[in-house]
Amino acid sequence: MTTQTSLTSRLADEIVDLIVEGGLRPGDALESSRALAQRFEVTTPTVREALRRLEATDVVQFRHGSGTYVGAGFERRMVVNQHAGRDSIEELIATRLLLEPAIAAEAARSRTDADLLALESALANALTPQRGDERPALHFHVAVAGATGNRLVAETLEALLHLRSREQVQIRHRYDDRERDHAEHQQILEAIRAGDADRASELTRSHLQSIRDVLAPGSADKGAK
Repeated sequence: MTTQTSLTSRLADEIVDLIVEGGLRPGDALESSRALAQRFEVTTPTVREALRRLEATDVVQFRHGSGTYVGAGFERRMVVNQHAGRDSIEELIATRLLLEPAIAAEAARSRTDADLLALESALANALTPQRGDERPALHFHVAVAGATGNRLVAETLEALLHLRSREQVQIRHRYDDRERDHAEHQQILEAIRAGDADRASELTRSHLQSIRDVLAPGSADKGAK
């Protein structure tokens, strides 16, 4: 992810926050792109790019000659709620458990040398402390999805993790066994490298289940992935 892409993604999140904090509803008008640029101290083209990202999921809508409005997609469950609680975190992990074991299996069958290099690059993320809502340039599990060779699969997982980014940040802060996280990612990478689809799938399932167990009610308060 380039610096510009990261800035655009962060700005999109901030615009969503602005909608929430302002109590806006679908159909309500947003400030102009110029006003938003001044508010967030960025360029107008950067604001427009962030708004185009939000338009893709119908969080905002453009009306020619009229302006930008909150879209119906804003109320969908996939849109991040800044007050995400345990239920939404559990829902995210449950969704990932449904999707990612099969993705890892396909990655083991389809990976290329370039995919393995990307996975190796992303592997260090687990050992890198993150501040606030900072996110890695390349999420390890998105790199796994990229290794399937199916661009739509990779984009789908990336969109899920982006749209539920606050839950991801909360998970990482509560599941803070960085060495274990790194070791489990390493095992998944080695299974993918070996072309062992069954093992890649099982390791991914076990990895996500271990996070789910830590975050379960009554467990020790730990930090996130």
